[in-house]
Amino acid sequence: MKTIAMSSFFVLFAIAAGMVSSPVFADHMTASVTIPQGTSVPGCEKTNECFMPHEVTIDVGGEVTWSNDDSAAHTVTGGSAADGPSGVFDSSLFMSGTTFSHKFDVEGEFPYFCMVHPWMSGIVVAQAAGEDEDEMTDGEGHMEDAASATGMLSDGTKVSVWASEPKAGEKMEISIEFEDSEHVNHDIMVTQNGKVVLEDKGAHHHDGTGMHETAPLDSSDPVDITVTFQGYGVDDPKTGPIGEVVMFSKVVPEFGTIAMMILAVAIISIVAVTAKTRVIPRL
Repeated sequence: MKTIAMSSFFVLFAIAAGMVSSPVFADHMTASVTIPQGTSVPGCEKTNECFMPHEVTIDVGGEVTWSNDDSAAHTVTGGSAADGPSGVFDSSLFMSGTTFSHKFDVEGEFPYFCMVHPWMSGIVVAQAAGEDEDEMTDGEGHMEDAASATGMLSDGTKVSVWASEPKAGEKMEISIEFEDSEHVNHDIMVTQNGKVVLEDKGAHHHDGTGMHETAPLDSSDPVDITVTFQGYGVDDPKTGPIGEVVMFSKVVPEFGTIAMMILAVAIISIVAVTAKTRVIPRL
């Protein structure tokens, strides 16, 4: 029995080693922005979370797509509440569950807001192809030169996270992706040395990808990330392996052995969780 258990562990570890992620290279021709649930009520502007992510960077000629994941209708209008519409782009009113896209053919910084809810604002930066970004994110909200770790749900869906470097006194950006999935619902909790620095329940990502931001950190120590899957879909009942947990331990912006250990922990955590429900994950 011990031999079987040890063999299983090494099989899992080998799978994890084979899944170690390579550095994420930026694709600046597309970017996705979500309008989270609850932004029709003031408050999201205090943390720049009315549009997520608040700022995206693309190459000239690239396209940004906004998805309305709120229950209220919104607009994506170039300009600002203080100065009014710029006339560069305007979605008009678009409803919950729909999207709006715009291509940026000239270089520059383009602020935008919602005409219905003027406290909502965001920024698109269109840059010449090949230029470096001030931010560490690519067009999909993933972090460049940051830790990348991957786990898997029992239905075969790959779950990946990218994280910016943890720095004392600064917020940490965490991007999450459920591969080839739409209308994903999940909870995410991030802790540093046992202290909760982010707890977002009921997050919904229209295209399976979303950005989260922690509170300012107390130190530069690595963080632990716990993702609890809450189903696919907009309306109830939702589908999928609801309640499954994927854990990423000691996430830091490094690769190699540390990333491999993160993956091993993630896979083993899934096995432990699904074993309780007698569901066997498809690794």
